[in-house]
Amino acid sequence: MRQIVATAGAVMIAAGVILAQGQRPASPTGTASVQLGGTVTMANGEYSGYPGGKWIDVTYGRPLIRQRADIFGTGADYGKSVLAGAPVWRVGANQTTRFKTETALMFGGKKLAAGEYSMFIDLKPKAWTLIFSTWPAQQRYDANNKDALWGAFNYTPDKDVLRTPMTVTTLTYTVDQLTILFVDATKTTAKLAVMWDKTMATAAFSLAPSTP
Repeated sequence: MRQIVATAGAVMIAAGVILAQGQRPASPTGTASVQLGGTVTMANGEYSGYPGGKWIDVTYGRPLIRQRADIFGTGADYGKSVLAGAPVWRVGANQTTRFKTETALMFGGKKLAAGEYSMFIDLKPKAWTLIFSTWPAQQRYDANNKDALWGAFNYTPDKDVLRTPMTVTTLTYTVDQLTILFVDATKTTAKLAVMWDKTMATAAFSLAPSTP
């Protein structure tokens, strides 16, 4: 536990030094978004709106590989580098990754209610599990705050609301900066994709059926 706190503290100190020097953060904040369920409207042959659309957003820190070889590792060391002592991966850097949806979604037959969640991944070789949790996220690192998380340090599964397997594939190219995005979107379906180094993992989802 002390090692985890020390690691998180070191990350905060390093980030503070960078900001104090007026430099760009080592892991900039990024957002991935998709809008489903609406109807495209046109006016004079041009796009004019998407009434009824519901937003789905992911906010996360975007670390870069910066010439580090095989970021996820292999064998018994798989995932250790990105976990940095945490039990699951924060899917980014710095603050806990946040997933927000304006509408209920279905992941593999499991329903995720509309709302905002902390998002993690349980890393196993070729077997990633996407996790949505009600753990609150710290806005600034506070070692004394046991009621919210910084990254995935001190994560426990008791607040998990949904777990779903991801499809893991090997890329033919290298993605230097961690990238979360939505792919293969239709009016009612999409895939959440995580790309880094030579690995891509996806989780398909759809809009939940309307309740009468």
